[in-house]
Amino acid sequence: MKHFLKETDFTLQEAAEVLAQAQSFKKSRADHWFPTLAGKSWGMVFSKSSTRTRVSFEVGIHELGGKAIFLNQNDIQLGRGESIGDTAKVLSRYLHGLIVRTYDHQDLVKLSQDGSIPIVNALTDFLHPCQLYTDVFTLAERWATGDDLISSLKGRKVAFFGDCASNVSNSWILGANLFGMKIALAGPEEFAPGLEIRELLEKEGYGDNFEFTTDPEEAAKEADVLYTDVWVSMGKEEEATGRIEKMVPYAVTADLLSLAKPDAYFMHCLPAYPGKEVSQEVLDNPRSIVFDQAENRLHAQKGILAFLAQRSSEG
Repeated sequence: MKHFLKETDFTLQEAAEVLAQAQSFKKSRADHWFPTLAGKSWGMVFSKSSTRTRVSFEVGIHELGGKAIFLNQNDIQLGRGESIGDTAKVLSRYLHGLIVRTYDHQDLVKLSQDGSIPIVNALTDFLHPCQLYTDVFTLAERWATGDDLISSLKGRKVAFFGDCASNVSNSWILGANLFGMKIALAGPEEFAPGLEIRELLEKEGYGDNFEFTTDPEEAAKEADVLYTDVWVSMGKEEEATGRIEKMVPYAVTADLLSLAKPDAYFMHCLPAYPGKEVSQEVLDNPRSIVFDQAENRLHAQKGILAFLAQRSSEG
């Protein structure tokens, strides 16, 4: 059974197919629908609240002809009262696929091991692969000169600022290696990429193929993209004061953006907090493509769902 728990669950060729499908869905959205999920019911198990993730997946499933069944943490006993394994087996008897947004990445792995339907990682504390595929699609549609989206990514430098041990930074480290991009991360030493992502890179055959520095200006030099995320992720609220104090030097400002390439883009997976991780001036800059990212969650995720549905039907 094919799952999408991490970026490298798809080969580079499969990732190219997903992005090409996303591009096709985006171009043809106003003309007709693609009933790839016709007659199918996909569950959405969310232990964490969301705006973009929930709406984009529900609309995407609907536009692919399927039925979305939303279950928040109060609706389902994921690991509480019933084992994760039993939950996976039961839901596999009802549904054709499952989208999960939760805290512990290993809960997702357990669901995929014990269930018999495709599982999609809609975010865990470790990785956010749907966001990463959305981001590279958003960049590739700007950089590609033809239909080959993947080639346009190769060799491009992404600079990530702030919490470099977060799920989004981990996904960028893994995803940059998959797509042949360069990744430089800048943040406080105690927020450097952790052992878990290093071990995963080693397992996937990449090694420690990224740069980490405590100097934000060094990371920004010659970057094609400047990227940041919130300094206080969901579940880390009790650390807010200490985190914010340490992260201040890593805010993306106009001065930092000026150190990147003249045509560099600014990206943020949203929600953003102007005056903290990014200045309002940068958010309003024409090179800020944050709302294009938000829109493309719909198209990239439709590409992922369609690919998984096809593979599931094949065997």
